[in-house]
Amino acid sequence: MAERLVEVWSRAHNGSDVPVPATQLRVLFILERGPMNVSHLAAEMGALVSSASRLCDRLEAAGLLLRDPGKDRREVTIRLSPDGQSLLDRLKVRRRQDLAQVLESMSAPAQAALLWGLSQFGEAASPGGADAGAGAEAPDNPFSLPA
Repeated sequence: MAERLVEVWSRAHNGSDVPVPATQLRVLFILERGPMNVSHLAAEMGALVSSASRLCDRLEAAGLLLRDPGKDRREVTIRLSPDGQSLLDRLKVRRRQDLAQVLESMSAPAQAALLWGLSQFGEAASPGGADAGAGAEAPDNPFSLPA
């Protein structure tokens, strides 16, 4: 079940107009949160600084990332280029379309059950949220799980 969600979610990334592999896309999605230095990016990725720097070199060469020198020559900030943001925007639109197509084929009760389940999952997965959904009752529908 989860595999299907991941498949639909990532289908947009496999288009012929996506010029970079998944690892580089991950960098772009991280940088969408805002400019940062390579050390911070590496920490976000759980990677070595040298590996993150090489990924940035490739993305900069592809025109998807910009490097801004700081006041100190050792501190360089990386950020999305307009082309990088445009690529992410296209992927998000395509992802929404793919998800909408699947949701439209589901019944209204199934959609409600999915929404409820995802909201409970989101609460439980949030920091300190493991107990947030405790005791919450599922809406009356045939898809609710027994306690």
